[in-house]
Amino acid sequence: MPLINRLDARAADFDAALARLLAYDASQDEAIETTVRDILEDVRTRGDAAVLDYTRRFDHVAADSVAALEIPRTELQAALGGLPADQRHALEAAADRVRRYHEHQIAQTWTYTEPDGTMLGQQITPLDRAGLYVPGGKAAYPSSVLMNAIPAKVAGVRELIMVTPTPGGTRNPLVLAAAMLGGVDRVFALGGAQAVGALAYGTQTLPAVDKITGPGNAYVAAAKRRVFGTVGIDMIAGPSEILVLADGSTPAEWLAIDLFSQAEHDELAQAILLCPDAAYLDAVEAAMADALPRQPRVDILRTSLSRRGALIHVRDLDHACEIVNRIAPEHLELSVRDPQALLPNIRHAGAIFLGAYSSEPLGDYCAGPNHVLPTARTARFSSPLGVYDFQKRSSLIQVSQTGSQTLGRIADTLARGEGLYAHAQSARLRLAD
Repeated sequence: MPLINRLDARAADFDAALARLLAYDASQDEAIETTVRDILEDVRTRGDAAVLDYTRRFDHVAADSVAALEIPRTELQAALGGLPADQRHALEAAADRVRRYHEHQIAQTWTYTEPDGTMLGQQITPLDRAGLYVPGGKAAYPSSVLMNAIPAKVAGVRELIMVTPTPGGTRNPLVLAAAMLGGVDRVFALGGAQAVGALAYGTQTLPAVDKITGPGNAYVAAAKRRVFGTVGIDMIAGPSEILVLADGSTPAEWLAIDLFSQAEHDELAQAILLCPDAAYLDAVEAAMADALPRQPRVDILRTSLSRRGALIHVRDLDHACEIVNRIAPEHLELSVRDPQALLPNIRHAGAIFLGAYSSEPLGDYCAGPNHVLPTARTARFSSPLGVYDFQKRSSLIQVSQTGSQTLGRIADTLARGEGLYAHAQSARLRLAD
């Protein structure tokens, strides 16, 4: 089996080959769906008691009450204070950069007044309460805490509640320290579908939230999908993706590792390189083969690259941009001499990294923009997580007496045309004649 697939975008069968490569089975596992449905209904019905039962069963953590599973703020402070100096500095620097970036996203209330005195506009208000799910156990994602918590607090969310599983009672200090830096208000040692249900429906101890964000396993994803409508959610994320568009000017070794950086996530992750220079594609493949045996996650890399990875020979850079828009990747690296020249041609991508020095992992951790991004071609219609996800927009309509004479006649005519006569009467009652 080859290390990575090779495709020629100029070939007659390329469209079919690309479709096979991009195919991702997002079908729902019936057993998982059934389990999650039952857990959510139990949490909705029994509240704290159900949450405690599932926490004992799945995380092997016994507690007399859900309140006992709340991690006090003093422990968050102690976790931050106990970090090695380099880790604390890196976490604080990342938090500062993420905060400064997201402060540029704050939307403001706006209005305008028409000549007849009618005022129209939009009022921006933050969510009252949001929930943040953070994976636990072997996986520790302090960067995910920052990326979800900071935009919520910048938006003005009044209360941010974080849930994170602690299998066997093990609490990750990096995650707790990140919660402290991110401004999380309350943290509970809870995980799984039961934690999602507790946030969505509320229990005797946990208040219901307005929106749930953050990554999780298949059970968490299924739970978020089911509670959507009762609460908002960020997105249902698919496998990680990177698409690199190169002109051959970046060292091949750099791009080999850039492709590895996403392929190492899991066996379904996708890493693709587009380039008009076939010799350069050969050089990148050789660099990958040379570096692969030294990678700690070599088995995952072999599987993801051979199944879903590809080096694609394109006609030219314009042709490459067409393919980029078709793929609509989560992460796009424009590793070319003049990335700004290509930018107007890119319509669909979650995050765009411009130039050879803008490697994707910098965006994952500390550049500033959010790393919660649309996957599985959803960048065609959705955007990265941001402050705007934690703000609501309310329309403002203040019609003047003069304005009601014009608008009333328009509304009266249209309402009667739709057969809604009370609508029409309401509009007519305000007419001067």
